Amino acid sequence: MKMAAGAPATSDRHAAALEREFSISELAAEFGVTARAIRFYEDKGLVSPRRDGQRRLYSPRDRVRLILILRGKRLGFSLREIQEILDLYDAEPGEAGQLRHLLGKVQERRISLARQREDIDSILHEIDRLEQQCLDRLEAQGE
Repeated sequence: MKMAAGAPATSDRHAAALEREFSISELAAEFGVTARAIRFYEDKGLVSPRRDGQRRLYSPRDRVRLILILRGKRLGFSLREIQEILDLYDAEPGEAGQLRHLLGKVQERRISLARQREDIDSILHEIDRLEQQCLDRLEAQGE
């Protein structure tokens, strides 16, 4: 397949995308978080933007780390646990001990979430029962 003159090769475009930097407002808008939240993660050492004067410029690595942070928060991980996950992300791939550690964390979280789901189901059942009692009483009173 012939490429148009001056068109970058696919690998060149991929390399350019990997070198792209993001402003704090771009990341905040993309992920639906505040710039303050991103600065908080920076203060905690979870992301490390470079500075251009007063501007923070985030690398693709910082963007991926932010994705992992937000996913970890949604799953209920603490910032300490998220830091451990990020450390694993930065480590050399294929380290069996690190993968087992991460797997253990994921399994612990699964158990915790299953317990929370059971608690929520129980509470919802009680709410349904209370709601029905209220409806029955209102009906008995002719309302």
